[in-house]
Amino acid sequence: MSPYPVRVSYETLLQNSDFGTLESIWYVKTLQHQLTSGADPCEIPIQKGWPSPFSAYSIHLIDFNLDPDSARMLYLIGLGLSDEKDVTVRGLEAIKKSERVYLEAYTSILGVGKERLEAFYEKDIIVADRDMVETESDAILERANEVDVSFLVVGDPFGATTHSDLLLRAEALSIPYVVIHNASVMNAVGAVGLALYNYGQTISIPYFNESWRPDSWLDRIRENLSLDLHTLCLLDIKVKEQSIENLARGRKIYEPPRFMSVPTAIEQLLSLLPPSLNGKDTATATASDPDPSMTDDRSPLTPTPTLSPCLDPSQTLCISLSRIGDPSQTFVSGTLEELSHLDEDAFGGPLHSLVIVGKRFHALERDFARRWAVNKESWDRVAREVYGVRD
Repeated sequence: MSPYPVRVSYETLLQNSDFGTLESIWYVKTLQHQLTSGADPCEIPIQKGWPSPFSAYSIHLIDFNLDPDSARMLYLIGLGLSDEKDVTVRGLEAIKKSERVYLEAYTSILGVGKERLEAFYEKDIIVADRDMVETESDAILERANEVDVSFLVVGDPFGATTHSDLLLRAEALSIPYVVIHNASVMNAVGAVGLALYNYGQTISIPYFNESWRPDSWLDRIRENLSLDLHTLCLLDIKVKEQSIENLARGRKIYEPPRFMSVPTAIEQLLSLLPPSLNGKDTATATASDPDPSMTDDRSPLTPTPTLSPCLDPSQTLCISLSRIGDPSQTFVSGTLEELSHLDEDAFGGPLHSLVIVGKRFHALERDFARRWAVNKESWDRVAREVYGVRD
């Protein structure tokens, strides 16, 4: 055996084998048997003469894309967008055979409670809050190379960087893992009818408070609009958050959950727009115009990027989404100004998202989203006069 193990993936081993021979079938079956029988999945000795270019080495599996029945491991499972039945068949099989099941409960929420999930999966579920995932991940990963552990994420597992960090920690501990994907708002937003390849950067709009009004996300919207691209705006949620006072005093007292609505998001956006969008010629507004929206997260000496005329609230089309993927999903379309005048009830229940429409906007897309327009005549007029949409 070589004293220097080669780090390759199981998938790479299979791709470099000749499956036209009986020996290669025996090689694959033997490797699977060694994993199943309790051999260390991170160091499987490969016998000389096996049909693989790595035959003289000890193999370190770093990809861990194994058959679900091959070894004990961590499963990172996307649950989809709506309820307990949105999980994939593969995800459900992994959950049912897991000894421990965790539900990540702070980057998003399902439309049903933990009890519904437990009844459907026939498993007890441990709710994992932000503190547990980010500072106590060892508890989640404990013995995950000896027993199956499932970590459930609303939407798709890679919708938040926190989950990438969990996999890096698992790899550092030589714990194999499998990722089982599912639908997320990032692809379900196609339901509003705009082509997915015409979206720019996705942004998150956080809650403002008395001392914190971040506005860097507004620059991302402007950048997208300057390229005629749409912007998907994900709205803030607050789950198991502490007030500044309770945090300072070390008291484990949490605020009630809050989910940002479209009216709140638009109100915050409009509060950041300079006077140039309230009467001045927006097409000629430049970085030299004073911007009262300047906040602590940007130096006053940093120039404001050139403004896009499409951010004029009366001339900017947008589409709201609520409970996307759920039977009760609701869409509302119109200008930013029109949506800002609607009551919160008009948008449906949480979670809410908002799409700001860029100029890569076509007649079919206009007609598709017109069905939900606050004012269909206004929708068509702005699409024609501002966005240049022609039949």
